[in-house]
Amino acid sequence: MFTGLIEEIGKIKRIAKGSRSYQYSIEAKLILDDLKIGDSVSTDGACLTVVEKNASGFTVDIMEETVKRTNFSQLKIGDSINLERALKLSDRLGGHLVSGHIDGIGKITKIQKVDIANLIHIEAPQEILNQLIQKGSVAIDGISLTVIEVSDRDFQIGIIPHTAKETTLLNKGIGDLVNLETDLMGKYIQRFLRQESTEKTTQAKKSSGLTMDFLTANGYI
Repeated sequence: MFTGLIEEIGKIKRIAKGSRSYQYSIEAKLILDDLKIGDSVSTDGACLTVVEKNASGFTVDIMEETVKRTNFSQLKIGDSINLERALKLSDRLGGHLVSGHIDGIGKITKIQKVDIANLIHIEAPQEILNQLIQKGSVAIDGISLTVIEVSDRDFQIGIIPHTAKETTLLNKGIGDLVNLETDLMGKYIQRFLRQESTEKTTQAKKSSGLTMDFLTANGYI
């Protein structure tokens, strides 16, 4: 589990590509302090396991499922990447609870400078938009951000100077892809509502008396 507060910007130093997977070696400094092999690191929002570590960085394996759900296939050597170690139970929760499981990919469609902030519009799949609300939380490339507005095709977030300095988001431009993870609470609520709706529909069908057995027995089918 993570908070969405980026600890460090790392740099991809090596990419080994398998038939359906990748292995990244990432240059880092700050997060190496107590990092161990087997630890989880949020890497541009995706929870990945450290398989190797040295004095200048660490290495992670990326499975096919992760490649499908993220923008990792488009990253290249030299690219910067957001890093965060897993949350300790004793830590303050400054962002929001982030699982590190990417829900989908969004595309930056507009960046607008407004006073000190940069407003960014991100086009996203409908399933993801359905889980976003105004003033709710979303993780973009692992960064905990607040949703300003949501439409039927995109949503808008704002980047203050501190966030711009400490993350990679403003290194991206129009058309670039970003990793998205919606708020855990929104997912649970959506699933509950879907299940409740299904149960009500099932009960209504039963109470109506119109079943497949009834229609067959009475010659309708």
